[in-house]
Amino acid sequence: MRKILIVIDMQNDFIDGSLGTPEAVAIVENVKNKIRSYPAENILATMDTHEPDYLQTQEGKHLPVEHCIKPGKGWEIREDIASLLDGAKIYEKPTFGSTAMAEDVKALSLQEELELELCGLCTDICVVSNALLLKAMMPEVKISVDAACCAGVTPESHAAALQTLKMCQIEITCE
Repeated sequence: MRKILIVIDMQNDFIDGSLGTPEAVAIVENVKNKIRSYPAENILATMDTHEPDYLQTQEGKHLPVEHCIKPGKGWEIREDIASLLDGAKIYEKPTFGSTAMAEDVKALSLQEELELELCGLCTDICVVSNALLLKAMMPEVKISVDAACCAGVTPESHAAALQTLKMCQIEITCE
């Protein structure tokens, strides 16, 4: 069985930039250690990617904080994490879940038995969205989320997202 790590949105704006939190900063070392535990060919990553007109989009009207505007420092994956993702496939996504990544993983699951592990930011938005998207497309694939390698917008919303994931048959670990 091939185990794949999916690193969600470990970008500057979500760590210590415009939408950063102390909790996001606190998981950086855990995420780096998690990445180091996988071979590069078994790692995928996503990047929240917005255009300069972000504030005019539906998301921008609900979350009126410019973030992950391409190109820009806030859009980039944190440098020490990016260096560990050398060789990993990275998906830019304009919304919470990456349908392109999910489709590629589903195609791979038809060729070989997979197990998926997710980590990253934010638990309550993009991590939960991607985990549920993957689960909907591959209900028999084991999917887990490492809570020690995730942070939410708030500690309360992080906990709520973990509960939602559990209810949807996604395993929660804390390694």
